[in-house]
Amino acid sequence: VAEDGPVALAAQIHADGFRAALVGLGGRIVATTPGCETVDADPAKVLGTVVEAGAELLRSTGRRCVGAGLAVPSAVAEPDGLALNPLHLAWPVGEPVRRIFVECVRAAGITGPAFAGNDVNLAALAEHRHGAGRGARDLLCVATGHRGVGGALVLDGRLHTGSSGLALEVGHLTVNPEGRPCHCGSRGCLDVEADPLALLVEAGLDPGPEVSLLQQATDLLRTRYDEPAVRRAAETLIDRLGLGLAGLVNILNPDRIILGGLHRTLLEADPDRLCAVVAARSLWGGQSGGVPILPCTLDHDSLVGAAELAWQPVLDDPLGTLG
Repeated sequence: VAEDGPVALAAQIHADGFRAALVGLGGRIVATTPGCETVDADPAKVLGTVVEAGAELLRSTGRRCVGAGLAVPSAVAEPDGLALNPLHLAWPVGEPVRRIFVECVRAAGITGPAFAGNDVNLAALAEHRHGAGRGARDLLCVATGHRGVGGALVLDGRLHTGSSGLALEVGHLTVNPEGRPCHCGSRGCLDVEADPLALLVEAGLDPGPEVSLLQQATDLLRTRYDEPAVRRAAETLIDRLGLGLAGLVNILNPDRIILGGLHRTLLEADPDRLCAVVAARSLWGGQSGGVPILPCTLDHDSLVGAAELAWQPVLDDPLGTLG
């Protein structure tokens, strides 16, 4: 593949900021913008800003663009591309994020099709093609980034999104019936029992505003894991995560599980405990050595997955698209 070949523009929005990147074939990140730490309550303003940042990358590198992809922390309903539950953003429910993104892409003078999808779905797509999920037929991905917990499934090599794009809302599996109230109206969901905020609270810490919750939780595990309060908090989250994974193993029978965000760090902290919980709690988890549970390996995998959406028409018909 030519080093100076075409790229896709990828954009990602999350609770603590947003970023744009240019991504070549094979998931290779060519250039990225610095991450922005403030997400406006107006989706059009945020998407316009991130697309313009990506357009500046295109101008500065002189690359040809095949299209654009957007990753958002929300289920994206098809066929209209509506963000149904941007719970950790101050965005209205049901915003037409794909239409807004397309309009911003066109306004910036960027050619090619534009797409939008859920960030964990896109992370799973990227990891299946280029990372820890390569070679898996039925791949389950569970991740917690800055807030909440998401999941995705690749079945027989294809991303499974359900009848209208809303499949695998694993964050709303109940893993602690007497636990914290969840944004969905239930209680004790994985979304609020196994994310960065949950770890900090379990450890008895007051999260500070200076650094993202994900960074605070990751630093805690990597620098203070030997402290009894931190270890107990980590074990509590591992047990809750394992309980959720065991239920998913019973239903989905994946041949591999990959974990992203803070869950990757929890796995690295105590892989034996997590695997033991999944094996003990799942019908099939203890047989034949159990289901392999691996950490995600790509940097910015949601960005890479967003770019894969834009690359797909090229992969389907290279001459027709690029000619």
